[in-house]
Amino acid sequence: MPRKVLFVCGKARLRSPTAGEIAPGLIGVEADFAGLSADADVALDSDQIAWADVIAVMERPQLARLKRQVGPLLQGKRVVCLDVPDRFAFMDPALVALLTRQFARLG
Repeated sequence: MPRKVLFVCGKARLRSPTAGEIAPGLIGVEADFAGLSADADVALDSDQIAWADVIAVMERPQLARLKRQVGPLLQGKRVVCLDVPDRFAFMDPALVALLTRQFARLG
């Protein structure tokens, strides 16, 4: 299992903050989160990318967007798609359950 995971979604309001909140207790990692959109609550920056062992995006289109936006910074980084759709509220029990299952992809 990686030690530092950066969770990325569109606006960093629901899915990635939930993942960042629960991952340390569930899988024993340091976690951070960010969004790819210009109006994200926490905008992705190069320091976060440098810090992370693994970058986990929520959906495949976000994976493509991440590569377009910061492709060269991803050199040598493991990037994983968790396949978590944008239909949950922050800390929604169904979201927590899905993320808990999908965290196995991080290893």
